[in-house]
Amino acid sequence: MKRIEIMDTTLRDGEQTSSVSFSASEKLTIAKLLLEELKVDRIEIASARVSEGEFQAVKAITEWARESGYLNAVEVLSFVDNGTSIDWIVKAGARVQNLLTKGSLNHLTHQLKKTPNQHFKEIESNIALAEEQGVATNVYLEDWSNGMRNSKEYVFEFLDFLATQPVKRIMLPDTLGILTPSESYEFVKEIKEKYPNLHFDFHTHNDYDLGVSNAIEGLKAGADGLHLTINGMGERAGNAPMASTIAVINDFMPEVEIGVNEKFLYTVSKLVETFSGIIIPANKPVIGANVFTQTAGIHADGDNKKNLYFSELLPERFGRTRKYALGKASGKANIQKNLQELGLQLNDNDLKKVTQRIIELGDKKQVVTREDLPYIISDVLDSGSYEEKIKVDSYVLTHSKGLKPSTTVALTIEGDAYEANAQGDGQFDAFMNAIRKVFKKKNLILPDLIDYAVRIPPGSRSDALCETIITWKNIESEFKTRGLDSDQTVSAIKATEKMLNIINN
Repeated sequence: MKRIEIMDTTLRDGEQTSSVSFSASEKLTIAKLLLEELKVDRIEIASARVSEGEFQAVKAITEWARESGYLNAVEVLSFVDNGTSIDWIVKAGARVQNLLTKGSLNHLTHQLKKTPNQHFKEIESNIALAEEQGVATNVYLEDWSNGMRNSKEYVFEFLDFLATQPVKRIMLPDTLGILTPSESYEFVKEIKEKYPNLHFDFHTHNDYDLGVSNAIEGLKAGADGLHLTINGMGERAGNAPMASTIAVINDFMPEVEIGVNEKFLYTVSKLVETFSGIIIPANKPVIGANVFTQTAGIHADGDNKKNLYFSELLPERFGRTRKYALGKASGKANIQKNLQELGLQLNDNDLKKVTQRIIELGDKKQVVTREDLPYIISDVLDSGSYEEKIKVDSYVLTHSKGLKPSTTVALTIEGDAYEANAQGDGQFDAFMNAIRKVFKKKNLILPDLIDYAVRIPPGSRSDALCETIITWKNIESEFKTRGLDSDQTVSAIKATEKMLNIINN
């Protein structure tokens, strides 16, 4: 097995994601997780000379890294600038520079306006200065992919020069994310065959959504290391994402050994999501919210029958669990899986009723979670305890600033239709006043409302299902009814509709 180095550049290249800027404390927290928990081999944490804030962030990381034995794994991007970057790096406490140089003749000619020999001499001087200061050097060949396409002779002339220098690693970036998988393989293989004793890192971008594929082809061709970012962060479409690439290596490249602890991929990804403000897409492989969620009932049924819909990509590998979505595509198997997680059991008849209710909620595009299940069960089973003689057919609820809320309600009582309008101190109070008008016409008395409680499942959002529990008191006794809906007032109306039926049974 070949041991491959994984270098994470979330804190440098990943921070080039539009609108992202980590604070010094956030950088330190991420750096610790990357090295101590995720166990990547190296981290690139900043660009030299950017700002005073960047300097303080690098200093905080290097102080911790020195005490913890990780200093040689901490790297800073530097520039060919007569030693200015090296002085900055030394003052910040770092000991490894990733020197940015020109990997294509096009960049060298039009951006630097220099000849190859001029560029090489300046690089040689920079490396010598770094050695004098105790700083190790890795070299980036910026725009290397275009260099291989359009100025290969220059690339090999450059590599011939670097082979004579005390350089630890030569880093081959697909700077603009232009390579295809076949080109990635061919270019890396050609270089590795010509320079078998040099260490080459491959750095891919994701402009064509080929970052992972190109990284894997680079490894097949003999690359000695990969550069990745958490959540695929980076400029434009980002870099090759850490989670997907690591999963592919572990599952499809038995000839390769890496030290990354994949169980912490999700933890680090969520922390970076929080610090960066860049939300992980729900369908992002390995780390997305939905990628280990079975939605179709047939899939849950298959999982019950010898895990028919499992693959090697098991959620437990990444510190996650499989989930079974609840909605209009749910079958009994989905619901049973969720009931098992909650330690609940239902008979076949009740399970059928609950399934139908979840499908109805899904048709209304309401999100149903596992935590909603106890409330749905309570609502469904409660509904079956009486004969429905009164039905609230429709209602209009109005609420305007400066005006009293009002309600118009239409209901059917034992086949007869009634309609009434009323105002109140709130929408539900207006609804109750309209119902009282109808019941007064029929010489019927409503019970008193003595308690009104609302609750939502723990951890829910503003669009969660809402359960309203109302306690009523009539001459004989007290009783409770429940209503369930994503709208609080509507859930109270549903609880009231149940009350109307109970008192008329």
